[in-house]
Amino acid sequence: MTQDFELIAKTFMGLEPVLAKELTQLGAENVQIGRRMVSFMGNKEMMYRANFQLHTAIRILKPIKHFKALSADDVYEGVKAVDWTKYLDLETTFAVDSVVFSEEFRHSKFVAYKVKDAIVDQFREKTGKRPNISITNPDIRLNIHVAEDKCTLSLDSSGESLHRRGYRQESVEAPLNEVLAAGMILMTGWHGETDFIDPMCGSGTLLIEAALIARNMAPGLFRKEFAFEKWKDFDRDLFDTIYNDDSQEREFHHHIYGYDVDIKAVNTARLNVRAAGLTSDITVEERDFKDFTQPKEKSIMVTNPPYGERISTPDLLGTYKMIGERLKHQFTGNDAWILSYREECFEQIGLKPSIKIPVYNGSLECEFRKYQMFDGKMRVFREEGGTVKTEEEKRQMAEKRRFRQNREFKKRLEEQEENEEADIRSFKFRSLEKKTREPRESREPRDTRGSRDSRSSRDSRGSRDSRGNRNFKGNRDFDRKGRHFDKKRRFDHDED
Repeated sequence: MTQDFELIAKTFMGLEPVLAKELTQLGAENVQIGRRMVSFMGNKEMMYRANFQLHTAIRILKPIKHFKALSADDVYEGVKAVDWTKYLDLETTFAVDSVVFSEEFRHSKFVAYKVKDAIVDQFREKTGKRPNISITNPDIRLNIHVAEDKCTLSLDSSGESLHRRGYRQESVEAPLNEVLAAGMILMTGWHGETDFIDPMCGSGTLLIEAALIARNMAPGLFRKEFAFEKWKDFDRDLFDTIYNDDSQEREFHHHIYGYDVDIKAVNTARLNVRAAGLTSDITVEERDFKDFTQPKEKSIMVTNPPYGERISTPDLLGTYKMIGERLKHQFTGNDAWILSYREECFEQIGLKPSIKIPVYNGSLECEFRKYQMFDGKMRVFREEGGTVKTEEEKRQMAEKRRFRQNREFKKRLEEQEENEEADIRSFKFRSLEKKTREPRESREPRDTRGSRDSRSSRDSRGSRDSRGNRNFKGNRDFDRKGRHFDKKRRFDHDED
């Protein structure tokens, strides 16, 4: 067994406790919650699994050096002191991302340039040559984090953000981030015990993330590649074992329903669901929320209505009033969870939430509220043994205090600084690679309906090309709990 080392899982403000719970369940040691991150200890297998299996991480970093720096020269010398031949050679391309919160360093790109210069100068002094920089598709991605005078230099084991699962074929205006969607679902405590409904589903992100959670499928199944696959010490056999193991997946005996009044959103959601191979679990239909009727089966509702920020909505307050009316009269006996931004919108719902959890959606400090729909009064509900807030939900509500403490930090960010994920901006600084590439080839839609194939078909996923890369050409079906997967998982290190 390889030796344990320090790892950092980055996430969004408000999702740290959810991520910490995921890591603990994964078997990580010494799990510690920080600001927009969770640190932990693990070996190479844990690092691979964290990238492949976590629903609420946006990237996994492996720190290689901690040092203090009071000037740009200190950063340069600290980075140059690392023996970079352990990680790079002259044929290896690299890129540097930087996150800076310091009075000394006003520009994150400047710090990234100093890191690059230190590495290039070390190679030039030793060999007379230098490795090349590649912004779009580097072999090695580095991360430098500066908090006042404390610097952490890390290898980025993920590459492009883990929220880019790979199943999204098309999108609608202001789509919900996949990591945030998964975090919202995990906050509810739902793991597939009932039907799941999103009556304003947009491009279907909540629906697909719910299906992955219900079946305990790894979000990394759809990814083309992870950055650690280009590292010198990459253990291909170990990762193939992790990638091909479906022993922890489970059956889902209920159903997921998505509705939207916009037929374009409905078609987009259906396309994404097919790409994820989940059409047997998810039904998407065109329907206005105002026509929503009582579901036949026990259900949970999780939805993200428009806020009137990125999406213009006529009669925004009227929309929220309608939501409250539908829940009150057509969702009795079930729980509804709503993410929104404006207090006046929540007020229009006209129902008393049993829990309010702070969470950021982009730069907006939102709340994720739970509404328990029961007959009669709250007092009678409690007397009959009904639970309004669990201990876990009480702890989640206590996050409000931490949000208030961090508001001053947020105000100090320059307005033009954007988040590295583009659609989640809070508490982040602009990175060198603002825009991640699209997959080189389109993925054929996968339909989940079909019979279980033989176990031997699983071996086709491990086929290699002449360079030793995993190559899935054509339509390859393989069995994962009775679903047909057409997984074109192809790696090409020369891709732009």
